[in-house]
Amino acid sequence: MPGGAVPFRRRLLAGVVASLAVLALTVSCANSAAPQRRSATGVRESGAADSPSASASAPAATGGSCDPLRSLKPPAHMPTPGGKMPGGTAMERIVARGRLIVGVDQNTYLFGYRNSDTGQLDGLDIDLVREISRALFGRPDRVQFKAVPSAQRIGILQRGQVDLVAHSMTITCERMEQVLFSSDYLDSGQRVLVTDTSPVKTLADLAGQKVCTARGTTSLTELQRARPAVRPVTVSDWTDCLLLLQQGEVAAVSTTDNVLAGLSAQDPATRITGPRFTYEPHGIAVPKTTPELVRFINGVLAHLRTSGTLRALHERWLGPYGDFYPPAPRYRD
Repeated sequence: MPGGAVPFRRRLLAGVVASLAVLALTVSCANSAAPQRRSATGVRESGAADSPSASASAPAATGGSCDPLRSLKPPAHMPTPGGKMPGGTAMERIVARGRLIVGVDQNTYLFGYRNSDTGQLDGLDIDLVREISRALFGRPDRVQFKAVPSAQRIGILQRGQVDLVAHSMTITCERMEQVLFSSDYLDSGQRVLVTDTSPVKTLADLAGQKVCTARGTTSLTELQRARPAVRPVTVSDWTDCLLLLQQGEVAAVSTTDNVLAGLSAQDPATRITGPRFTYEPHGIAVPKTTPELVRFINGVLAHLRTSGTLRALHERWLGPYGDFYPPAPRYRD
């Protein structure tokens, strides 16, 4: 199990579920203090008005021509790490600034979370960001992390507050109208998490029961599409869903199985059940105004694939929890 795996139930009993008033907190890659945990407040049962982005398999709003699996090709020649970046590009501006600014999660174990042993952010998404920093600066630690909830990922990009978002983000046609995505670096699918004592075996068994999802994710839309009879409850963070499940306030948590793997690892008294009922490709998101940065990121990902580093990162973080090997890239130009 990756470092910093403290059972979530122990943290709750220790009374650490205090205010997580750090949703807009900016933390640096080094020397950042550990934030407080936030209790499961702001919970509401959700109707269709809460529905977030459409699924990756949904037709595009522009007539069905969208292909969420295709991104922009990497440049023919990548700049030398730590060297001069092409003039007038986002990469040149980032290097001139001296740091890469990235929106990340800090509450999703295995992907973006606060390591209890070191106090630093850790996970697959965090490691990918460090590799992008290495390609820009020749070192992995020139990163300023901004912790953002799922519902604010697109907004923070559109306002230019970050250079990119690495936040376990599903690539969808609707989102592609608002931001640009890298090539797919992780495939997963939506399932459900229940307690070990639950009789639930499939999504169909949850008809009429409360199921927790996070706001601003595709999970709510997919849950309603697959089983309209469930009663969705939305919260800000996936750890809040785990807390509600532990307290018996909801019958299950439903999202992509890569996120559920992290929740289940935090509480061994839970299990993931039922088959996948969605297909979810994941990408790193950037503003639509910086396509050159997407190409650069795709160049970094291409190098990580051919060197075996991307697969090694998948093995490190996800190896014990299922088949999450990195998919081959697909490009549209």
